Amino acid sequence: MLVGLIVGLCIFAFARLAGEPQVDRAIAFETSMDQAKGEPPEPEMVSRKIQKSFGLLTGAVVYSTALGGIFALVFAYARGRMSVARPRVLAALIAGMGFIAIVLVPSLKYPANPPSVGNPETIGIRTGAYFLLIAISVMAMVLSIKVGRRLSKSFGGWNASILAAVLFVIIVGVIAHFLPAIDEVPTGFPATLLWKFRIASWETQVVLWSVLGLLFGWLTERAEGAAPSRARAFSAADEMRAS
Repeated sequence: MLVGLIVGLCIFAFARLAGEPQVDRAIAFETSMDQAKGEPPEPEMVSRKIQKSFGLLTGAVVYSTALGGIFALVFAYARGRMSVARPRVLAALIAGMGFIAIVLVPSLKYPANPPSVGNPETIGIRTGAYFLLIAISVMAMVLSIKVGRRLSKSFGGWNASILAAVLFVIIVGVIAHFLPAIDEVPTGFPATLLWKFRIASWETQVVLWSVLGLLFGWLTERAEGAAPSRARAFSAADEMRAS
């Protein structure tokens, strides 16, 4: 969770620089559209100054800290069950699979949208479909890993990994095809702004999962390397006292 806290600070800084300018432009577009329709601006429950400073920091830190705790539990479960010895490699592998299952696959069907994109009346359907796809993607990833482990005995590690990846793509591809398609981009919304916002969203997630996996693996490997050294030091001290 400490690693998650550090990750939260990193993604706050990155999102503040890369994502918030796109949000400001999207809000400006939404305001101009309301003015063109003669509608009064909606009252701000929380000011933009708070949203992109303390609000963004709080959200990033809370989310990343919780994710760090979940990541540690998954790492502890996978340790010894996967044929990866070094903590750094295992942590990087888990982070990569987590990014694919939780971020990449759902965002290909339901990409992130800036303010003014999306119908408020369909927010329930959109949210439900998005989280359903995340759950399906995670379960498909777990199933593919288990199938790959069994196939490795007959086909070898490399071929089994390829077959497991193909199985994962087939499962999520078929299910995503039958989930509702949602396209609610308002007419006249700048395509470049939409693209930049989605790219910034992906980049923020890449920073999150990369720092989480690499930093967690490095600290874990460092701690495990220090433990035998302390044990040897204690053993030597005991021998000296006994002599």
